[in-house]
Amino acid sequence: MSFGDYLRQARLARQQQDKGYSLRQVAGRVGVEPAYLSKIERDIFPPPSEQMIVKLAEDLGEDPDVLLALAGKLSTELREIIVRRPRLFAELIRQLKDAPDHAILRMVREVTDGDW
Repeated sequence: MSFGDYLRQARLARQQQDKGYSLRQVAGRVGVEPAYLSKIERDIFPPPSEQMIVKLAEDLGEDPDVLLALAGKLSTELREIIVRRPRLFAELIRQLKDAPDHAILRMVREVTDGDW
């Protein structure tokens, strides 16, 4: 699924629950023209900047890291973490690329719990 498709589906899902999520209203809250947001949703324009994606994620109640990943971007925070240990993170990601979701989730829980 493309960034634009995901963004549009997220907005329309919110609009079903709350009429305050029309294209025009979301665009106004995040500070862009409705026509621009429409073109992003239709993949006519590429995904916007990290800051704009974060604003959209916050407005729509979405995870900014998910939207950034769909846009082919990393948050500044994640980029800084990776840059500190690039070889380790590159190897980790390569090792995890074919791992099932439940195995990755188990690793995340172990790290979060501090169960080393």
